[in-house]
Amino acid sequence: MNKIRFEDLEKYFEHIPGLMMIDMEGKIFYMNQQCADYFKIGKDDWLGEYVADVFPETKMIEGLKLDEPDLVFYNSFLGIGISMHVPLYDDGVKVGLAEYDIVQHSEMLYELSDDYKKFLDRELHNIAGELMTLERTKYTINDLIGSSPRMKELKREIFNTARTSSTVMILGETGTGKEIVAHAVHNLSSRRKEKFIKVNASSIPENLVESELFGYESGAFTGAKKEGKKGKFELADKGTVFIDEIHQMPMSVQPKLLRVLQEKEVDRIGGEKPVPVDVRIIAASNEDLEEMVKEGKFRQDLYYRLNVIELRIPPLRERIEDLGAISKSIIEELNVQMGLSVTGIDEEAMEVLRHRQWRGNVRELRNHIERAMNFAKDSVLHIDDFSFEDEIYGVNLSDLDNIEGRKLIDQVRNDAERKVIIKVLEHFGNNKSKAAEYLDIARPLLYQKMKRLGIK
Repeated sequence: MNKIRFEDLEKYFEHIPGLMMIDMEGKIFYMNQQCADYFKIGKDDWLGEYVADVFPETKMIEGLKLDEPDLVFYNSFLGIGISMHVPLYDDGVKVGLAEYDIVQHSEMLYELSDDYKKFLDRELHNIAGELMTLERTKYTINDLIGSSPRMKELKREIFNTARTSSTVMILGETGTGKEIVAHAVHNLSSRRKEKFIKVNASSIPENLVESELFGYESGAFTGAKKEGKKGKFELADKGTVFIDEIHQMPMSVQPKLLRVLQEKEVDRIGGEKPVPVDVRIIAASNEDLEEMVKEGKFRQDLYYRLNVIELRIPPLRERIEDLGAISKSIIEELNVQMGLSVTGIDEEAMEVLRHRQWRGNVRELRNHIERAMNFAKDSVLHIDDFSFEDEIYGVNLSDLDNIEGRKLIDQVRNDAERKVIIKVLEHFGNNKSKAAEYLDIARPLLYQKMKRLGIK
């Protein structure tokens, strides 16, 4: 595009409704022809005159106090209107004010009101739809706590990533917040009003993966619904599919996933023709996929197709300066959930926290803080509340004088049981049926134990 010459600017100014500029004394030094015609005056007749003499109802004099643009509303002999005040600066020094009209006639305002009402009606309808389906994100980029250089860079990459619809691969250790990053990308993208559907590749039985992802036609197999079923990709059309633990996607399904990426269409089981889909795929893994490709455990062509944009989340130990802010956020959230009023962590305890390796990252930190809050003796968490050295499932055995002996066995047993159930649920991607089967207990009993132990 050719640069616009300065002398041509006035020609473009003529297309701005009601454009007028005054200096700091309130005197007019510019007025376009459209503005002059609107006031039915000569364009050059009023240059150098006090603006209130031209337009007695003007609010530009008050606008000279502004430091940033502001909307103003008029109800004058010319009708109801809306204008924008924009302070003018020269080398950082305010030299005047510009005003231009957004709505210049009452009729336009009424039309604008009708259009705005229709817009709000559509938005409220969309919100109602979101509440009905609940297929939306619950996290935003604001849920990524931290201002360390690594986190600032990650947030910048997320903003850039959200501007396109390219496939994204999120890599990071367990507990770093890969799902939060996926939600943040979707919520910042042009697809944010569409569905966000999560798929955990480890939680779907291998014999059901294909039907869950790609759907099936009526009578495709024994037990199939007679009306057929849409798969996750069809359900997410125009939106985003987040595939967590992509490294556990069965090899038999990977070619069909590659087809979705390349051809933008899915083949239902039993279908005769492909179904077009428009989805953005975000995948996440805590495994080294390149190494899995070398070992023949993951398709190379799928890896390269997924890894168009790579977002790496730094582990907590590599951004330890964020520990204080993350801890504060966790405490605030747990206070609400647990009905407590913990105000923070003392410096001695924080120093110990800073020197831990945090192999479980933010998830491990949250576990320790929640445990400490359960045993806290006052509103501030101390090092004794964490009990890293002499702890057995959360019980500090170095301080037996302050523990009720008759409850000690029950407490240790409950904490041990809680830890096992949480670990098993995490292993199976929160799939309670699989967890119950693995623990060899009935699913209703698992729910009872989770309720009793406060597991959500």
